[in-house]
Amino acid sequence: MIPEVIVIDDDPIILKRAWNILTDVGFKVIVLKSGKALLEHIKDNSAPDIILMDISMPEMDGFEVIKELKKCENGWRDTPVIFLTANEDEEVETKGLSLGAMDFIRKPFIASVLVIRVQHAVELIRLQRNLEGLVDAKTKENENLFLHVVECLADAIDAKDKYTNGHSGRVAEYSREIAKRYGYDEKRQEKIFMMGLLHDVGKIGVPDEVINKPGKLTDEEFACIKKHPAIGGKILGNIKEMPELAAGAKWHHERFDGRGYPQGLAGEEIPEEARIIAVADAYDAMTSNRSYRGALAQEIVRGEIEKGKGSQFDPKFADIMLAMIDDDKEYLMRDDHDNHGAKNY
Repeated sequence: MIPEVIVIDDDPIILKRAWNILTDVGFKVIVLKSGKALLEHIKDNSAPDIILMDISMPEMDGFEVIKELKKCENGWRDTPVIFLTANEDEEVETKGLSLGAMDFIRKPFIASVLVIRVQHAVELIRLQRNLEGLVDAKTKENENLFLHVVECLADAIDAKDKYTNGHSGRVAEYSREIAKRYGYDEKRQEKIFMMGLLHDVGKIGVPDEVINKPGKLTDEEFACIKKHPAIGGKILGNIKEMPELAAGAKWHHERFDGRGYPQGLAGEEIPEEARIIAVADAYDAMTSNRSYRGALAQEIVRGEIEKGKGSQFDPKFADIMLAMIDDDKEYLMRDDHDNHGAKNY
């Protein structure tokens, strides 16, 4: 791929010389007479490999232009800039480098020096981008592997309770949808999805006969069940690379009014993601078949979520859940073996 260079200078002689030198060695060169011309060029064109820019220009100097480049949200922000300057002032160089300039080339420039410096800069930037691409691909591969392991673990947790197969996956989906509607970016949505998958990991430490008991639990058995958030928090707290995972497991049974467990946290003392998962978890509990009852009717579930606003649930996340219920005209968002579980968003 032919490297592209933009040269910006208010001196037409400099522009012509730079164009001749760089096109002769195979570069595609675009010449512009001012910083304002570059900002106009940005609107309809993709970023080049590198920008060579004079510092002392009328209307906008090079320093002002590079500041504007850093505000761009496309590839222009990261386009390397080499300043062309006849000034040997150390303060000027320091300022340029602090603003993000890659290097300086003195004017009047020597043709061979200009070519070598630009070639080296382009090679370095392309190598860096290739390495970043490889790192991103490897990171994505590792993330996918981690997600697969988490999904398998969530399936193992759900398998302890024959009545709530798929519970963790549904809670993860509902949590992600609430987070999306609340404004989380994709990265945070994926994190809360992971937290939702693992929110019940502490049930590993609860006996199967307690989890699957068809009748009402005794006080002792309920006390045993109530240990699972603390157990889950302890298990996931060992994953130092993602400390937020533990929050969903440890605090999804806290209540907004402070009457939950294990710590009796209230309001915004409860981590935000745990408040989201709490609503999703309660919704799935009501819309799932249990040992002691079938899934509740949609209008009953809606009424319970409404009733829990400000007491059991953070009102803003309860309102989002209510909107999701209202959008679900056919009541597909529930544990239903006929439609294979949760509605896909």
